[in-house]
Amino acid sequence: MYTDKFVSRHNGPSDHEVGEMLKVIGVSSVDELINQTIPANIRLKKPLNLPAPMSEYEFLTHMHKVASKNKLYKSFIGMGYYGTVTPSVILRNIFENPGWYTSYTPYQAEISQGRLEALLNFQTMVVELTGMQIANASLLDEATAAAEAMLMMLNLRSREAVKAGKNVIFVDQDIFPQSLDVIKTRSNPQGIEVVTGCYSEYNFTGREFGVIVQYPSAKGNIRDYAAFAAKAHEAGALVTAVSDILSLALITPPGEWGADIACGSTQRFGIPMGFGGPHAAYFACKDEFKRSMPGRIIGVSIDRHGNKALRMALQTREQHIKRERATSNICTAQALLATMAGMYAVYHGPEGIRRIASYVHSTAVQVAKELVGMGYKQNVKNIFDTLEVELPSGVTIDDIRKRALAREINLNYKPNGTVGISFDETTSVTDVNNLLSVFAESAGKKFNSIAEIKETIEIPENLRRKTPFLTDKVFNSFHSETEMMRYIKKLERRDIALNHSMISLGSCTMKLNPATTMLPLSWPEWNSLHPFVPADQAEGYMQVIRELEQYLAEITGFHAVTLQPNSGAAGEYTGLMVIRQYHINRGEGHRNVVLIPSSAHGTNPASAAMAGMQVVVVACDEKGNINVDDLRAKAEQHKQNLSAFMVTYPSTHGVFESKIREMMDIVHQNGGLVYMDGANMNAQVGLTSPGEIGADVCHLNL
Repeated sequence: MYTDKFVSRHNGPSDHEVGEMLKVIGVSSVDELINQTIPANIRLKKPLNLPAPMSEYEFLTHMHKVASKNKLYKSFIGMGYYGTVTPSVILRNIFENPGWYTSYTPYQAEISQGRLEALLNFQTMVVELTGMQIANASLLDEATAAAEAMLMMLNLRSREAVKAGKNVIFVDQDIFPQSLDVIKTRSNPQGIEVVTGCYSEYNFTGREFGVIVQYPSAKGNIRDYAAFAAKAHEAGALVTAVSDILSLALITPPGEWGADIACGSTQRFGIPMGFGGPHAAYFACKDEFKRSMPGRIIGVSIDRHGNKALRMALQTREQHIKRERATSNICTAQALLATMAGMYAVYHGPEGIRRIASYVHSTAVQVAKELVGMGYKQNVKNIFDTLEVELPSGVTIDDIRKRALAREINLNYKPNGTVGISFDETTSVTDVNNLLSVFAESAGKKFNSIAEIKETIEIPENLRRKTPFLTDKVFNSFHSETEMMRYIKKLERRDIALNHSMISLGSCTMKLNPATTMLPLSWPEWNSLHPFVPADQAEGYMQVIRELEQYLAEITGFHAVTLQPNSGAAGEYTGLMVIRQYHINRGEGHRNVVLIPSSAHGTNPASAAMAGMQVVVVACDEKGNINVDDLRAKAEQHKQNLSAFMVTYPSTHGVFESKIREMMDIVHQNGGLVYMDGANMNAQVGLTSPGEIGADVCHLNL
């Protein structure tokens, strides 16, 4: 079967264009260019052992076959991930539109006004729903946002608190487990002590700098945290509420009961579960803390003609300026997904968002009543969307699980023997009756089928939202598909993306995702899976993950690969934590010095500081090349405590530095490991590799 080669179709260039470029450069062939560019002593000795390439048609056919291995059951698992409806007007005109998915990080405001407005809408949505005063343009996910809140509260300590050694963070035990895991991981290098327990029983010791609570709680309880927040403030601690953004349409926003920071996921606003991501997290706080807030903030300015203009604000907090003194290594935003979540709010407006939240809550209320009537006990007093069901005598978890799976239903089976059930906007009357039949049959009871979900708000008055939200004109103007389509197109026309022209800005974020690889993300077999489904329901995902790890190991020359959130900063942090643990396991936990060239990406020193390392800067010449003599001197000076050397290869200015092996030998001889920043990894593939060069750890931007 004849098919075009994918590489020539993706972004070219044609043979003629290659010839023209080679002529300008002054070489006769691509091979000659490679020989002049990449040092011979780091070239691969044999071709990569990878499967034969596929055409676009073959790839899509293959992905359909793999997707069929995933089982699309109805999931009531919850735990921070929920079924959602992506409005078609947003799916078609944003997610599947290269005008939105190929645009560059909005450093140049004059060619980014459309995206900046979309992100400003996202920030405004978050501010109004949370009751906070300022929000950023998104973070990676809920768990890392909670960890960022912890570090922000730590950095906001007074000098007196720092001197007094206030290093305890209290985390209420009823938090999603994935968030607690990330908090514990991030706390260790910073010397933070994590204490967990029940918020209502906790006695402050005076050593706490912050507290974190889930709102509503992981079990589903809507709690009144006002008194606890006041108690925390009296003890000198700040308060973070990890909040379900949809619930805030019905319940008191955290900014009104005393929280200093609110964060969480916006996945419920039209973003599919996608087996766990990517999703856009939100992060908001009181105005007085804005200079310590992680991520990007979109601000409103006036241009030289006196017109309203948007730009990224408060960049003095960021890594390219503060470097190892930055309070976070996160510089990115989930711009595409934040745009979609913000547009979900624009499209539905305040009444639509409240209607969706009310439907979800009413469904939970009706199901709870039916289950209680069958003899089950509901352990959650004040619910938004989640139940914790205690089984009656004679009914076992295995009974429920067996019948649920037979009806292609997933529930949250907890270690304490209860069953968690979470509802969302995709829950239909048919879904509800299928669910009730599982519990009825297990208990040997009959139930009356529900004909419709009637609005039933059973949230105590003192916990209900009283204030309006989404009051801005943009959230009250575009509620028909035609109006929404025109608004999205108007913003798109204010940007320059790769569907308009080449963007001549070099960066690790300058990647063009081909349409063929984006298409499967719109297929329900890939985007509708809950991340906590049983393994046999995600065999397609497991195959993709397993094969990708194998291919990347071959490409990089390493023995093993782990997959990370889609941020280079997350990869940097993970790699440094691996190196840190390596030294600890060898009884050399004192090794905490990391050498970083002055030309390195700003996230490098910021990530090192977050991993608990001391940054020592290595000098570079005026062209950005590493000064090998200075590297040698500093490696020898710190050899007793040398942990790592972070090097970008090819360098940040695009050069394969010829003395790279010598640099790595210097570091290894002095007891350190080499961390390679793979931001420019594409230039290595098939020609050399981090493992071939001699690196110990590497992260890649895919």
